[in-house]
Parts: sequence; structure tokens; C-alpha cells
Amino acid sequence: MNIEQLRKYCLSFQGATEDIKWGADLCFSVGAKMFCVTGADGGGGMSFKCTPQKFDELIERQGIDPAAYVGRYKWVHISNQKAVTPKELKDLIAESYRLVFDKLPPNVKKSIS
Repeated sequence: MNIEQLRKYCLSFQGATEDIKWGADLCFSVGAKMFCVTGADGGGGMSFKCTPQKFDELIERQGIDPAAYVGRYKWVHISNQKAVTPKELKDLIAESYRLVFDKLPPNVKKSIS
């Protein structure tokens, strides 16, 4: 998935926004909470949140590690996109969006829906 495909996919989720943080990271958020992060230039891999079970499964794969600073919150960093299939990557990003959305306060969820 290239950067434009990723942007189109992430912004297709209801209430999703994008911005640049830390100078060079393209962040996709819902309700001001991030659900996917990648390098603004398309390089540097991609990070997102996953379930505890999926986290444990993914970090066993070559090219996938706990994300720096947020690994303890079950975020993974994919440095090699060949570690997952394109469909699996889309499913993982969608699940990250759902996990983040579900934790939003009710009033924020209502403003997005």
C-alpha cells in the first residue's frame, strides 16, 4: 500500500482526520486519537493499535515489532509490508480504527456519527 492508497483508505473511515506530528509523521486520527501513523514521505513503516492477542501474534513475525513508546498499549510497527498481505493490512488498520473509536467518550462518538 503506497502513501496515497493509505491516505484514501484511512480517510474513508467516519470522522477520520490526518495531520503531521513530530515534523515528519503522517497521523490518522478519530476524535483526536491516533489510529495509524506512517512517515509523511511514505517511508519508515507504519504503526497502529491492535488487540492484545493480535499484538502477540504479529510481533512473532519478521518485520513487525512493538511500536516505539506505545508498544505497551499494543501498538505494532510494521517495517516490512511484506510481513502482511494487503487484505490483512487493511483489516488491521480497520481494527485499529474500531479499537480507538470504541474508547472515545460518548459525546465525541455522537459528534462523529
